[in-house]
Order: sequence, then C-alpha cells, then structure tokens
Amino acid sequence: MRLEKKEIFVGLNGINIGKENGLRAGLYNSPNSSGGQRRKSMEWRNYSRRHPNCTLFLLIAGVLFLFGFAIVALQRHPNPGTHLPDRTETMDDTGEGVLSPNSLSRQLADQMTLCKSYAVIAKENSNLDLAWHLSAQIRASQQLLSLAATRGTPITWDEAEPIMREMSSLIYQAKELHYDSATMLMKLKAEMQALEEMANTAATQSATFGQLAAEAVPKSLYCLSLRLAIKWATDADLREKVIKEQKQVAPALVNNNLLHFCVFSDNILGASVVVNSTIMNAHSPERLVFHVVTDAVNYGAMQTWFSINDFKDVVIEIKTVESFTWLNASYVPVLKQLQDAETQSYYFRSTGQNEGEAQKTALKFRNPKYLSMLNHLRFYIPEVYPELDKVVFLDDDVVVQRDLTELFSLNLHNNVNGAVETCLESFHRFHKYLNFSHPKIKSHFDPDACGWAFGMNVFDLVRWRQEGVTAHYHYWQEQNVDRTLWKLGTLPAGLLAFYGLTEPLDRRWHILGLGYDANIDAELIENGAVVHYNGNMKPWLKLAMSRYKPVWEKYVDYQNAYLQQCNFH
Repeated sequence: MRLEKKEIFVGLNGINIGKENGLRAGLYNSPNSSGGQRRKSMEWRNYSRRHPNCTLFLLIAGVLFLFGFAIVALQRHPNPGTHLPDRTETMDDTGEGVLSPNSLSRQLADQMTLCKSYAVIAKENSNLDLAWHLSAQIRASQQLLSLAATRGTPITWDEAEPIMREMSSLIYQAKELHYDSATMLMKLKAEMQALEEMANTAATQSATFGQLAAEAVPKSLYCLSLRLAIKWATDADLREKVIKEQKQVAPALVNNNLLHFCVFSDNILGASVVVNSTIMNAHSPERLVFHVVTDAVNYGAMQTWFSINDFKDVVIEIKTVESFTWLNASYVPVLKQLQDAETQSYYFRSTGQNEGEAQKTALKFRNPKYLSMLNHLRFYIPEVYPELDKVVFLDDDVVVQRDLTELFSLNLHNNVNGAVETCLESFHRFHKYLNFSHPKIKSHFDPDACGWAFGMNVFDLVRWRQEGVTAHYHYWQEQNVDRTLWKLGTLPAGLLAFYGLTEPLDRRWHILGLGYDANIDAELIENGAVVHYNGNMKPWLKLAMSRYKPVWEKYVDYQNAYLQQCNFH
C-alpha cells in the first residue's frame, strides 16, 4: 500500500492553508530553497568569523574615549573625597587670598572689627574687664597680621587658632550681655533723642540771646543819644539856628523837581550813615532832600547831630511821629489792636503748652520794630507828605553805594511800588509769609507769587492815592485782628496792600542779607547800589559780621568828638 505524503499547512489562526499559500506566507521552504538558505547561512557565519562587527568596534572605541576623558577630568578636578592639604596652611593671605572668605587674615580682620565695636560698648557700660580683654585680643591679632606681612608668608592655622578661639569666646560673652545690634540701636536712638532735645534747647537759647542782643540799645549808642539830647536842651542858640534853617528850606521840602528820600528811625547813627552815604555817592547832592521822622525821645538828639555835622548843605527835615496827630487808634488799626487786652497778652505774655516756643515767639514780637509806629509809618507816606509825587524810601540799616538819581526816572508802568524781588528761591514766595489755609487769603492771592523787600523802595505817590493803597492796608490789618492771616511784621501786610501794584527792579539796586547771611558774593556787594543789613546782626552791634562791617563803617567819622566820648570804635 502506497502512502502519499500530504503536506498540510496551518496558518497562525489555526486555519488550513494550501502549499502555495504557505510558500507565499514564508511558512514553508521548498527543498531547493531550503538548501540554498542553509548555504547562505553557512557563508554568513564564515564571513562573520573573518570580519568582526563594525558596531562592536565603534562601541569599544567610545568606551575607551570616555574612560580617557574621565581620567583627564579627575586629574584637573580632584575628587572632593580625596585628601587636600589644609587650606589654612597653603592659603595665600596676600593679594586676592585676603579677599577670600576662607582667608585667615580676612577672618581675623572681621573678628577684630566686632571686638572693637564691643570694646567701645563695654566701656560705655563700665564693663572695663571685658573691654580690656577685647583690646588685648585686638592687639594680638594686629601683631600676628603685622608678623605675616613682614615675613611674607601666610598665617597658619596653628598661629591663628588660639586668637580666633579667644575672640570668639569674648564676642559670645558680649552678646550674652545684650551688646547686640538691636539693643544698641535702641540705646543709640534714646541718646539721639536726648541730644536732639538738648540741641533744640540750645537753639532756643541762642535765638533768645540773639534777639535780646539785637533789641538792646548798645551803651555807646545810648550815650550818644543822651549827650546830643543834653546839647539840644542846653544850647538855645542851636535851637534858634535850626528853626531859622527850617524856614529857609521849607520851599525845597515840597519841590517835586528835587529828589526826596524818606528815612524813619530812632537810631541816630544808622540814619546818619544812610544820609551820608547817599550824599557822598550822589552826582548832584544839591538836589537831594531828606525827610527824617523819629520819635519825641530822640528828636533833640537827631536835630543836634544833623545840625553840628557837615552834610554838604543838603536839605534835611526832622519831624516826630507824634506830631502827626491824625495817627491815632481811631484811624490806625495797629494802634487800635495794641490797646486790646487779648493782643497785649499775645504779644507780651508766654502762654500755651509749649512754653519755650511761646517765650521765643513773645520775645520776637516784643521787638520794638514790630510795635513801633515808626515801622508802620511807611504805609502813610502820601499823607505824611501830601505835596510830593515820588519818593525813595530807605531803611536805617542800609548803605548807599551808587548815585540813586536814576530811580526817580524809572518807568514803573502804572505801578505804585518799585522793589527788588526776593523769590530767587522758594522761601520768599507768598505762601511762606501768609496763611493760605485761610479762605480770604486763598481766594485773593497766588501762593507762588513773588515776594519783594522793604528797605529800598520807589513809591509813586500819585498812583498810591489813586489806588487807595493805605485803605487796602487798613482792610487787611483789620482782617488780621486774630492773627490768623499772618503772625508779625510789616512785610506780609505790604505784600497784600501792594499786590498787583509792584514793579520789579534790577536786583543790583538792592542787595539783601548782610545782617544774617555770611555767604553773600563779594562782587555782588561791591556792585550793589544799596546794601541792606536786614537781620539781627546790625552793623552798629558787636555781633555784626566782621566781613560786612567795613562797608558801613566807611561812612562813620570815628574822629567825631561825640563818638569818641561814647567809645565808638
């Protein structure tokens, strides 16, 4: 019986497939193909034995490269775990090594700084023992650093360790005693507050003493006034001479073709310097007329002085403020206010919680220049001199250095007052003089409007009368009866009364500050037409600044017999 060979092919899913399909699927190899495949496999194995795999070769080469790289890297950067020489033995403590935080020199210097601070604090707290030990370690550190610098070798750990250990121990002790930064800051703050209070007290005392010195009449000036008054009272011929001269010069007093100057003062020497300096620097002194107003106490002395001294025959009129009988409390708001009990209390008594400040303010208000009618008379010039059209007003603490004739021909552009503005810095603007929180001030004036100075002013009296400036002054003085618009002085009242009616003049006409500012440019003073000693350091006082005093003394004749008798020098 002949058996047939059946070739059954089963697919991957268990389904029978034919031979043909099996061959296509690669599940069966024919005898021929099987033999060929075996030959190819044998040939490949033989080839592989003869030629190693290229991939394996590349892999081995890469491993060798990485191994070599690792060796080089380890040589350049040693393993942290390997032993290094002690840094304190090899660290260079010179140059860049000192800047390193690991430098022994740096560590010693830092500890020395702390020890120095704690030594000072320990002394302040009377812990002299700790301060002594800290100082001893500081000296030891300094000696070690000096030794290292001298020998040119770095500090070793064996040298530095005992000193550093001892300093660390002392610093710890200091911290235990609460010598830390927070505690010291609190102590320093308390000391600063105490020093600030002492400084404020000293400043108040200085201001008080300065104010008293400025207000007090020097003995020599009092002597001069007294001797001249005696001369006036005892010399009938002198009085007759003055009366005769007054009659002769009467027409000149109302002549608008002449140059009229006003000086309101009770200071004989101050008024004399103003008149003398104006005359000496005038191109045509014969055209000058001076209207001097003083009080009844100094009238005789003032008349005597201007009569017995040579002023180049210039017309000089002397009057007393008391002679203007219309200046009374019913017309002048300032005089009316000074009669009020509350105003007197405010000006002359120290009340309130801040007694020191109240006393300082009261002293300032007590200055005669704020209460004297001579100071407020400048607001009544058109009524004092009803026949005049234009005048130049000069304070008694100015010195004239140039001819002032040009002032009388200046075009004021329909303004009343010609004055030098003082707002080169913000301090001299309206908001520094006036209370702009008050609605009446806030609604009528510009807080940044420029201030100006009294002391050298050109007044157009015709325009003054037309604008009613004196009435404006009265209005604002009456509004300030409770002192809520401004505190003191005539300047705030002048700023309000002449608001919108002031013509700014060249600054060289009026140089200010010689009575308080020690840093005025010398060239500015030299080129100034009028220099003003406004401030407490008047040139006739001993507290005057020596730098500026020669400008004033130039016009004082110290050879005068009366001045020598009263020790003027």
